[in-house]
Amino acid sequence: MERRRRLVTRALPLTIVAIVAFIFGASAGSPGSPEKDAAARFTQAWANKDFGAMYRELNIATRRSIDEAGFIDAYRTAAETATLREFEAEKPEDAEEIGGRTVVPVGATAETVAFGQVAADLKLPYVDGGIAWNPSLVFPGLETDEHLENAVELAPRAAIFAVDGTPLAEGPASAREHPIGDAAIHVTGEVGAPEEQDLPSLARHGFPPGTPVGITGLEQAFNARLAGKPGGSLLVVTAAGGQTRVLGHAEPQPGAAVKTTIDPDLQVATVSALAGRAGGIAVLDARNGNVRAFAGQALSAPQPPGSTFKMVTTTAALQKGVVSLDDTFPILNGVNVGGRFISNANGEYCGGTFREAFAESCNADFAPLGPKIGNDDLVATAERFGFNSPPTLYAERFVQLAELPQSTIPTEIGDELDLGVSAIGQGEILATPLQMATVAQTIANKGVRAPTSIVANRKLRPDTQPIRVMSKETAAQLTELMIGVVAGGTGFAGAIPEAQVAGKTGTAELGPVPGQEDSPEPEQIKDAWFAAFAPAERARLVVGVLLIEAEAAGGEVAAPAAAQVLSAGL
Repeated sequence: MERRRRLVTRALPLTIVAIVAFIFGASAGSPGSPEKDAAARFTQAWANKDFGAMYRELNIATRRSIDEAGFIDAYRTAAETATLREFEAEKPEDAEEIGGRTVVPVGATAETVAFGQVAADLKLPYVDGGIAWNPSLVFPGLETDEHLENAVELAPRAAIFAVDGTPLAEGPASAREHPIGDAAIHVTGEVGAPEEQDLPSLARHGFPPGTPVGITGLEQAFNARLAGKPGGSLLVVTAAGGQTRVLGHAEPQPGAAVKTTIDPDLQVATVSALAGRAGGIAVLDARNGNVRAFAGQALSAPQPPGSTFKMVTTTAALQKGVVSLDDTFPILNGVNVGGRFISNANGEYCGGTFREAFAESCNADFAPLGPKIGNDDLVATAERFGFNSPPTLYAERFVQLAELPQSTIPTEIGDELDLGVSAIGQGEILATPLQMATVAQTIANKGVRAPTSIVANRKLRPDTQPIRVMSKETAAQLTELMIGVVAGGTGFAGAIPEAQVAGKTGTAELGPVPGQEDSPEPEQIKDAWFAAFAPAERARLVVGVLLIEAEAAGGEVAAPAAAQVLSAGL
């Protein structure tokens, strides 16, 4: 008897647990509310922007009346009209009978960019096993036969300033002004009609079709900051076209200014030096890399850099020890590399010491350095200079918006011939004036490459750090060689009375002049280059010049343009 009592007592807690588990299991496993479940899935899919999952919750009759593409388009159109940023829904309430139909009320909140927050109930009809959808369900607060419209108020567009506070661009987007003249547009870019593919994104941010937006330069990169946040009213309109009420309203918020590192006087001088020719000029602060001026295609249309790339080749060769400044070379008019004869620029004879070879830009001495340096070291050196990376003009998120082209070098250049051609800046190497100015800035800054920021606002500047590309000793050797180019070599036209210039010329051959393709010695289409800094020993300014399809070599036409800029800046 006592044993039985102990067994019963011991079993009692287990019995209670079993009963509770049974009750809970029965509750959990009991049939739910199919209409509430469908409403929950529908609104959750909406919050996740999974319009396909929303469509699958519709009943058969509704899916016969609208296909999935039309359904998705209805929601995207409503989101653009409302500038919808985020949709949230509460748990569905118990179903109600309204007008003979089952309806599930769901509290919803829509956060919009331009019109504030809209909170209203969605009333989801449930018929024949699914949502009986109608177009009023594309946004909270709509009733049957109503649709959304908006009345957008644009914010005042903010100004772009030079480093000294001089306005470079100001005024409304529809009538942008440039107080220092058209020279400013080379930096600020322009405001105009957006590309068609950008219209949906702009609409979601409150900019209706036809709104001028930044399409190039800083106006494009910082369009969202400069344009501010649109405001206005989100309207409910009946099918007959009568306005019934305002769903949301917010005041526009003015844009925020962008302050640049641009020197306005130097900017005017740089554009003047380009003189309307095809090409570009980039001017940098030698010490911190900041952009001081831009003209033309300083950032775009990468071209073969020609012999200005010999600054990169020389860096790699000196660092690896395959050449020294006192090495001597035979006097030749060209050299055989990888089975092909590579001639000097004009078939002239040159050689002597490496100092003389650099000053005269002697291909016969530089082409063989390519195979000696090797693919990996040549590419790695170029990449430390910034090749194969986006320009560091501002924070990465803005660089992506501006879609700036990279200066590039193949990671696998090829055989000995390809390496020889690459060593003299031909082949598949492409660079912008900004990139070659960056190479010169690195040398001027004792071997350290600085980010080339064009903005002074701290939060907008690039977050990259300075990079040591070469030793101080190598940078000093490069500086000596570049002084020789201007003092008595191909870059003598780059000299200025204000200071000693250190530079490197380049003339890239792009192919035969049209009509001379079959000529035994066709005239070549040429790009003219010059990269330099001054004063040579305590550099303040760096300049990179490119003239596309120039009338003469780099030392003849690009070097004088650089000299004009350096004189103006110093």
